[in-house]
Amino acid sequence: MSFFGNKRLIIVLVGLVLLITIVGFTSRERSKLSWPEMFLKDTFSVVQGFFYRPAQAVSGFFQGIGDAYDVYEENRALKAGMDQYARMTAELHDLQAENERLRSALQAKDNLVKSYDLRFAEVVARNPDTWNNTITIDKGLKHGIKKDMAVMTAKGLIGRVQSVANFSSTVELLTSYERRNHISAYIQVKLQAANGTTSYQTVSGVIEEYDPQERLLIMRKIPWGQKIEAKQQVVSSGLGGVIPRNLPIGYIVRVEPDDYGLTQTAYIQPSADFSQLNEVMVVERSFTFTPTGELVPNQQTQTPPAPPAAGGGQ
Repeated sequence: MSFFGNKRLIIVLVGLVLLITIVGFTSRERSKLSWPEMFLKDTFSVVQGFFYRPAQAVSGFFQGIGDAYDVYEENRALKAGMDQYARMTAELHDLQAENERLRSALQAKDNLVKSYDLRFAEVVARNPDTWNNTITIDKGLKHGIKKDMAVMTAKGLIGRVQSVANFSSTVELLTSYERRNHISAYIQVKLQAANGTTSYQTVSGVIEEYDPQERLLIMRKIPWGQKIEAKQQVVSSGLGGVIPRNLPIGYIVRVEPDDYGLTQTAYIQPSADFSQLNEVMVVERSFTFTPTGELVPNQQTQTPPAPPAAGGGQ
């Protein structure tokens, strides 16, 4: 029993010595491997290559899916950010435009508040079929709006109140094809004296229609012989008793003689932008006409302006 135990111990010791010898021999740097080493290396390389390529392919497939999902999520986040940026930019531009319009309206109110009562309103409806004819505003009888009151933007006159409900009103525009009411107006002619002083003369006429092709108002019945030039301002005369005086209407583009050569016809570029009507002002003049032609001040005003000369139009 002791012999067999010693024999096993001797075998284990001999094996360890051989193993250490082989490890020491193979761990040295050599120019050429032994054939068992080459056999084992070739065998392991084939086996590793057989399993490595499919494993690498599977790993690359799942890695590609993960990368594609990451790219999709990043792309979706970027699109959401771009959409939000576009919305914020549009809102900012809208607020800037609204701010400019309100500033202009307040400035116009400061210029007109001494002579007229102004009521601010917003355009709530504009039918594409009657785009050039009418608009609907959010003020009516309950807000003091009455028929035939003038309506303007900060830049100039746009029309008059055609009909009134309790909480809304319909405004007939100057560009309306169906407009039958003519507007009496003045052309402000600048005169330069020999001594260098400047004065202004008013030349009367009547705005009768709108040319949709050229987008110009047409003013007729201008006395012959009056020197009318381009860029001269046109304002309301107030002679008709409906449209107040000195509301800006537009600027002269050109002047032509009428068919009979007795008067002149002027083509006017409107001051107001009729394509962008958002906030408007309803103008109540400081006095009204009685059936006998007498001027009566409104309750809101204390001192009526001087009576205008007799004439037709609004």
